[in-house]
Amino acid sequence: MSAAVSTSARKGADMQRGLLLVAALAALVAAVFWLQGSAYATRMLVEASAYAIIAIGLNIQWGYAGLFNVGVMGFIVAGAFASVLMTFPVNDAFWASSGAPLLGEALLWLVGSVVVVGLISHTHRLGLRQGLVTAMTVIAGAVAFMVVTAKFDPATVAIEAEAGFIGGFGLPVGVGWAAAGVVAGAIAFVIGKICLGLRADYLAIATLGIAQIIKTFLRNADWLTRGTLTVSPLPWPVPTPSEVGFLWSRSLYLALTAALLLVIYLLIERAYRAPWGRMMRAIRDNEAAASSMGKNVDGRRLEIFILGAMLMGLGGAILAHFTSIFDPSGFVDLNHTFLIWVMVILGGAGNNRGAIFGAVFVYIVWTMSEPVALSLFGLARDWGQSAFGWVAPADLDSRALQMRVFVIGLTVTLVLRFAPHGVLPERRRAD
Repeated sequence: MSAAVSTSARKGADMQRGLLLVAALAALVAAVFWLQGSAYATRMLVEASAYAIIAIGLNIQWGYAGLFNVGVMGFIVAGAFASVLMTFPVNDAFWASSGAPLLGEALLWLVGSVVVVGLISHTHRLGLRQGLVTAMTVIAGAVAFMVVTAKFDPATVAIEAEAGFIGGFGLPVGVGWAAAGVVAGAIAFVIGKICLGLRADYLAIATLGIAQIIKTFLRNADWLTRGTLTVSPLPWPVPTPSEVGFLWSRSLYLALTAALLLVIYLLIERAYRAPWGRMMRAIRDNEAAASSMGKNVDGRRLEIFILGAMLMGLGGAILAHFTSIFDPSGFVDLNHTFLIWVMVILGGAGNNRGAIFGAVFVYIVWTMSEPVALSLFGLARDWGQSAFGWVAPADLDSRALQMRVFVIGLTVTLVLRFAPHGVLPERRRAD
């Protein structure tokens, strides 16, 4: 009886705490609307919603399965590019150029090479020793890389000389967002097959390196992404500002993004309470016990890794289309990996409500740190000069941008000190 009363009291306290946090966050959002205006605040909420989708993806990887993924940026940029490729208008100059058939031939060589290397990697089933199979696979991979590169070089040169870049397929934005999730999930499948057997620290190093490879490739593939020249303007899934006005278009984009976030949250929560969610938590908490019960630990980890990456790719596509520009150089680890981790840690790993709360709160703090710092620095400069004759440094205003890193670091420090499991930690269930 006392245990039931204690559980009920704890649930009531958790609910009260959650309501207080939501009310405080709503007050913070209202303050941003009042201080910065509706257009600025709506833009901030759209981006915060996209970050919340990405944070849920990381939360289910880390909070559900304990997978330490520090290559979040790679999945974001891959998803963004996949959506750009699907939705950007068709470049007729590319299809009329000599580079189009050359590229098609190169892609066939690529597919064939992947198939051959894959078959060689499975020759251990014919009785060959694993060491010999590994050596054959490495050699075949190196030869395939050289052959495929030789086929791609003339195609890329012809495309850049005659058409600039390949353009897109001109499909609806919804198709592009779906493609973003599929491409990010496919990349996660390949990474997971290779890396999920590694220890947590090695998995972190591997995902970080692969993320940099993806970004570097897209930044330097002028024939594919225009490189540093960027691809713009990207289409919107809702009427654009030129059609319905600046505020209305952003409001419609926010409504669509928030609806997607709600659907994703409800589906993930349903899975969390289902046997699949209990199994994932069992694998996270005691891998040996779960394996002894006949659970496919590696298979389940691969599932959660792919699912999380798909949400990251979708969030990246939403961000890219909202800004209406794709610039591979604009995706950086600070904004698109470290900041996501801060959101999940602050909100509470394993709790999707915490991930959403952390995403919105941290992004508001991140966005508002600069204008608030500018105001405070201006007051300090004026007051110091009038009271003490203090001459402020010439670059004082430019230092305001760096304050956001300090404020985020201070926020994380305070949360880890007073709420080490996050402000909305995972609720342990008796099931």
